[in-house]
Amino acid sequence: MLGIDPRDASAHVLEIGSGTGRFAEEFHARLPFASFLGLDLSHTGVELSRGRVPAVRFIQRDLLQPAAAEQRIDFSATHALCSEVLEHVDDPGLLLRNATKYMAPGCKLVVTVPGGRRNAFDAHIGHRRHYTPGELAALLESAGFTVERAYGAGFPFFNLYRVCTTLRGRRLIQDVSGKPGWLVHGGGVVFGVLFRLNLMYPWGWQTVAVARYRAD
Repeated sequence: MLGIDPRDASAHVLEIGSGTGRFAEEFHARLPFASFLGLDLSHTGVELSRGRVPAVRFIQRDLLQPAAAEQRIDFSATHALCSEVLEHVDDPGLLLRNATKYMAPGCKLVVTVPGGRRNAFDAHIGHRRHYTPGELAALLESAGFTVERAYGAGFPFFNLYRVCTTLRGRRLIQDVSGKPGWLVHGGGVVFGVLFRLNLMYPWGWQTVAVARYRAD
């Protein structure tokens, strides 16, 4: 997705919303020579990430606020990833503009967000909104990026997953409250396999964009 040569030691990669370090762990195993910085709002997530991948750097950072002194570091990303983050925040444009403080001019940014209609379960897990490719492209352009491509991905199985969560409705909220039952566990296993068979475009309800930071 990011298009980095595994032998390239000059790559500097930024993950916006690094969670508990799962992507960073896989990334570092595949590209051990690249520099990596993970930013996340959660202090607990950052601590878990540091324990999981001690060879790379993680910072607790609220990108909706000005950076504190210890968060102003010399890191100029050549590549960046923001996956399943923007749908959770009220001002995604501000988040992206603050994230550019860690990017070099021309930094390649890959963004993924949910598309399709927001259902009851989406609202329960904090989704403020979903995006069409055009809406995501407009957001990125307004935040200082030049969009190379924006499209729908995940057809047909991500679409099927979205239909299932919508049909299950508020019962799904109860399903995931507490210890997951057989339905949640089995569904996770099945869709985990099926997602690998998805087409990248053009009819999926997962919205993806590739853009470059203009630094203007």
